[in-house]
Amino acid sequence: MDLIEQLTESLRCLPGVGPKTAQRLVYYFLKNNRKQALHLAKNLDEAMRNIVQCDVCNNYCARKICRICSDAHRDSKVLCIVENASDVSAIEQSHIYKGYYFILTAKISPIDGIGTDDIGLDKLKNYIASKPVEEVIIALTPSIETQATLCCIQRIMAPYPNIKLSQLAQGVPTGSELQTLDPVTIGTAIRHRSKIES
Repeated sequence: MDLIEQLTESLRCLPGVGPKTAQRLVYYFLKNNRKQALHLAKNLDEAMRNIVQCDVCNNYCARKICRICSDAHRDSKVLCIVENASDVSAIEQSHIYKGYYFILTAKISPIDGIGTDDIGLDKLKNYIASKPVEEVIIALTPSIETQATLCCIQRIMAPYPNIKLSQLAQGVPTGSELQTLDPVTIGTAIRHRSKIES
């Protein structure tokens, strides 16, 4: 396999990039913009070597504690539980939510062999026990896995009856991922979140 084939094959690991798109990208960089490709490779190399998960919320960052968890001006009484780091970016763009986040490392899925020990619930339990949280917002994509995960979160929160458990309001279409929604829709869902009944 020559260098062009190797590069084409390596680009296929990107979501939505098939063989033809990968090949087009390779020839685009070779013909038009080698300097930009080298810059991209340098940034990618640095990011993969230096970006880690935040010790508090599991977000991606270059330090032990991410920028959001380090911000003392945010509302410590509200915690939003999301599925992916990209969901944090989507919610932040709505400019409505001012609390903190907790990113699950996965959702419970027995079919995929993902159980309660695999999604970071111990870390969540420690967070709730050590912070002055008054409300936990569930901002997960609606699914069977979400329901199973929600049941486990409710068990964790059972010793804290004064903490309100809510979820995003309707307006987030079933099966939609937060990062694909526009900021206005996300902002409306956060503003009109509803209480989760146990």
